[in-house]
Amino acid sequence: MQEKPRLSFWQIWNMSFGFLGIQFGWGLQLANMSAIYTKLGANPDEIPILWLAGPVTGLLIQPIIGSMSDRTWNWLGRRRPYFLTGAILASVALFFMPDSPLLWTAAGLLWILDASINVSMEPFRAFVGDKLRVDQRTFGFLMQSFFIGVGASIANALPKIFSYFGVTGNAANGVPLTVQYSFKIGAVVFLLAVLWTVATTREYPPEDMEEFNRLRSEKKGLGNFFGEIFDALREMPSTMKQLAVVQFFTWLGLFCMWMFYGLMTSYHVFGAPNKDSALFNQGGEHGGWMFAIYSIVCFLIAFFLPGFAKKTSRKFVHFVALVCGGLGLLSVYFAGGSPNFLYLSMVGVGIAWASILAMPYAILSGAIPAARMGVYMGIFNFFIVIPEIIASFTFGPIIKRLFGENSTGAPLYVVMAGGVFFIVAALVCLLVVNDVGENVVTTDE
Repeated sequence: MQEKPRLSFWQIWNMSFGFLGIQFGWGLQLANMSAIYTKLGANPDEIPILWLAGPVTGLLIQPIIGSMSDRTWNWLGRRRPYFLTGAILASVALFFMPDSPLLWTAAGLLWILDASINVSMEPFRAFVGDKLRVDQRTFGFLMQSFFIGVGASIANALPKIFSYFGVTGNAANGVPLTVQYSFKIGAVVFLLAVLWTVATTREYPPEDMEEFNRLRSEKKGLGNFFGEIFDALREMPSTMKQLAVVQFFTWLGLFCMWMFYGLMTSYHVFGAPNKDSALFNQGGEHGGWMFAIYSIVCFLIAFFLPGFAKKTSRKFVHFVALVCGGLGLLSVYFAGGSPNFLYLSMVGVGIAWASILAMPYAILSGAIPAARMGVYMGIFNFFIVIPEIIASFTFGPIIKRLFGENSTGAPLYVVMAGGVFFIVAALVCLLVVNDVGENVVTTDE
């Protein structure tokens, strides 16, 4: 096999830039959808099921898109056709999301948005494995973490920035204008960022085009795509199996935070008595700002992690980061009435987030065959979305049973449960073995 050329800092920058747009879309969704749903009439115990779009579309779409992109080659390349298609569809959904007149309209647009984001996101993960040598992959995934942090921090901060400059009031559906304007800007940023990567980065063609075309012709059709996925599941490397457990508990914790952090800030920290209180909107804006803080921490710390990994190990870095995130989420209990306390808690979450976006994928990329990079990256997403689906179906009934219907106290304890799941994931991470490429991490890109 021919050795891949070593890419420069700016080449890795350009190939990762599209993630800024993808995370702009995710960031707006994660920080604001629970509040939008609440404004449109949803109770706290109904929020989990309304978040079902993301995990279900990820479960169905990412492995299929991964398998398809492994067998795609045209004038745009292998992964770039999917970046572009997903970006166009996601931008349309983002633009119209905050205009939803009814709860079911917002939920439907979320399904379109999440499906489209998943079409873009999975090929970006495989892109790193395609383009970079083994010794550059950790840096490549951390560059993605950097852009994820930048994109999310700006997206999360936008409503508060609009508020600072005097934007007030609500749209006809009750959604604050600060949120509505942020989503429309996000639609443009998403598309432009992905277009930048598409325009500035080229892909390597298959080494043996004749063999590639033969395999592609033999495995056409949806049935063959599913067959490829089941084959890959049966042949899953042991390292991937171990990482799957880490991912399961990590993303269960993240889903707890994303679903309820904004509501926790409104009710527990700002003391809002109900969704119609001015304190509810203030808490929502501050919760979005706290998401911006953990994203800022993410991109500030991302480039320090390779050096730490080189001196210790990638799994130890991930262990430490997850512990920091767990302690950060548990500490929100002490933030009642003290919005500034949340800055400290989100530093821990930001450290965890920087590692979550890079270390598992860097470890995984060295353990799976290059020819099946797309489908395995898609399958790895199973262990992100399965815990989210479990949370979507079970958290609502659990919350209703423990706290009653329309409880304003439940969000705090769900966020803290996320901290517990982070700690469990950290402990499981220490059991991961066979990190291929661990000793060739480079930091001087």
